[in-house]
Amino acid sequence: MELFFPLILIAVGAFWLKSRDQAVRIALLGQHLSQYRIEKLMETLTEGYLRALGEKDPVRRAQVWDLFATPEKTLSDQFNRFAAGFAGVDGAQARVSTLPIALPYADKLFPSATFDVRKVFAIHAQGIMKAVENSQSRTPKDRAYTLSAELFLMQHTCHWFCKSRAVASVRLQARHKTTYAQVLASVAPETRLAYAAALGMRMVP
Repeated sequence: MELFFPLILIAVGAFWLKSRDQAVRIALLGQHLSQYRIEKLMETLTEGYLRALGEKDPVRRAQVWDLFATPEKTLSDQFNRFAAGFAGVDGAQARVSTLPIALPYADKLFPSATFDVRKVFAIHAQGIMKAVENSQSRTPKDRAYTLSAELFLMQHTCHWFCKSRAVASVRLQARHKTTYAQVLASVAPETRLAYAAALGMRMVP
């Protein structure tokens, strides 16, 4: 019983520190993202892709696919500008913990277990741009599948930066009905390799 109240105080203090740290990260990311319509464009595309896949008439389906060219290019351009702008963030603010649970200031306490989110955002920018350009000449369906995976992985990184990998993975499952591992397996091989290297993964799960 004597240890109960000190433990409660420690837990409350850790929660407060963690919440404050996350609030700073959310504000930082929001400051940069607020200049763009990335989330809205992403929503437009993912909903539109589902509509195109559900279209049974081939002619109509082709027309629907053509509608996405402009929002895809706009999203790619905007995320490139976002990544370039975020690259100017101080390095200490850009470190993200790879620990399985969120701990207050884990990026500073365990610097070896971190990655630089600026580099990862640059990788996402390249992956999205290449998927939009479609130099691999993928079919509209395969192209939409790859681009969706690139966007989902980018969104996962944003949530990871603000909260934790576990929270990001839960949100990915809840919003898009897919898992972190499935998204990693679905992005372009170049993205997957660069992403794994940036996070210090020997192999992507």
